Amino acid sequence: MQLPTVNLNGTSKGDLLEQQVEAMEAIRAAIEAAQQACPNGRDYVPQGSPEAQAALQRALVEHCDRVSRLQVLLKEYETIAEHVA
Repeated sequence: MQLPTVNLNGTSKGDLLEQQVEAMEAIRAAIEAAQQACPNGRDYVPQGSPEAQAALQRALVEHCDRVSRLQVLLKEYETIAEHVA
């Protein structure tokens, strides 16, 4: 990951850090919202059918992958913030 270099001709250290913190807060909110949107087995009908079970399993895997990508993004912004601080 390419990290910013704080210098007199660029964005101030304080502003850079504030930008990272704001991005982290937004991503944390997105993670929370995504977790609330976890697939519900009742949304995959007909209930109890093998097709519904397979669809639910695929939806759960996809959901976990989306949350994981947000967590990776959060970690990247945390790394930038730690570097800037």
